[in-house]
Amino acid sequence: MRYRTFGKLDWRPSALGFGAMRLPTIDGDPARIDEPEATRMIRHAIDCGVNYVDTAWPYHRSTSEPFLGRALGDGYRARVKLATKLPCWLVKEAADFDRFLDQQLERLVTDRIDFYLLHALDGERWPMMRGLGVLDWAERAMADGRIGHLGFSFHDKYPAFQEIVDAYAGWSFCQIQYNYMDEQEQAGVRGLNYAADKGLAVVVMEPLRGGMLAGDVPEPVQALWDTAPLRRSPADWALQWVWNQPAVSLVLSGMTTMAQVEQNLASAERSAVDVLSPDDLALIGRVRDQYRELCPIPCTDCKYCLPCPNEVAIPRIFALYNEATMYNAVERSRFAYHQWIREEERANCCLQCGECEAKCPQGITIMDWLEKADRYLTAV
Repeated sequence: MRYRTFGKLDWRPSALGFGAMRLPTIDGDPARIDEPEATRMIRHAIDCGVNYVDTAWPYHRSTSEPFLGRALGDGYRARVKLATKLPCWLVKEAADFDRFLDQQLERLVTDRIDFYLLHALDGERWPMMRGLGVLDWAERAMADGRIGHLGFSFHDKYPAFQEIVDAYAGWSFCQIQYNYMDEQEQAGVRGLNYAADKGLAVVVMEPLRGGMLAGDVPEPVQALWDTAPLRRSPADWALQWVWNQPAVSLVLSGMTTMAQVEQNLASAERSAVDVLSPDDLALIGRVRDQYRELCPIPCTDCKYCLPCPNEVAIPRIFALYNEATMYNAVERSRFAYHQWIREEERANCCLQCGECEAKCPQGITIMDWLEKADRYLTAV
């Protein structure tokens, strides 16, 4: 296993961290973790040098943390740094901070969370959390030993990210979505470098974009990968692109099979800063461009179309339709459409008022695309 630096801390993380969000399940039910296999996978990764395990309150419908409490028995807990997250969207009052943390300590069968994150901070949630005194509370939890280090995870635009980083000198780390397709999205490369320059460790999630960069690769994309003198799997290309950057502290991967664990361990062993050549980076750039050419709806997520008078979640629906088409991720997008888009926000709620089309700077025929998206994402 290769090891990297972790911000200002005197600790070296494994290049690969184990994310406990996509564990093997029984009969496809996310709440029924296949515990024998998942335990075997996690312990094998630790035996091979992985020293960072990440989970969160809602993962696997709130069964991931209790599972890890069992899986990290037999001495494995002492061999890793454990990270979990405060479910900020469930916090209603300051008393909830202790209530959630104490339950998480019990679930995880531990007296200390090494790395504790405020989960999914964004420009709207951060002021509420700060107003409730989360930073003062976290200072007390670190002082009494229940928390080792405080950080946050993030899914929003760069200005909100910079605001959060600058708001507190005590952040030790942050967690961002980052991959070669999202270099300019969310916190992006600008946020990666800004946080690292401030001394924060940066943990990268979604290096494979939820597996979309490693799954059923479209033929035009695979044809580009096949031109490389050194053959790598699409997953390895994506992981090496992230590890190539010195500001990255570690890469989290949510692994579902032992084969994925083995493949990612092998990739981590080959990882290094500046391991990719200029030709390699140019090839990844061509792959990125090819994916974008496969994008059917030129939506930039500017949100000028919102608010929709009928509450249709236009940009989110378009993102799911685009992902299904670009990445051959049809079933994933259909699942997300039914799981994460409320019925009253779905495309069939469009009443064809046309207000959104008048506002769209890209000139998208939004009403037509919503009709297509609804047929596509609801097909059996």
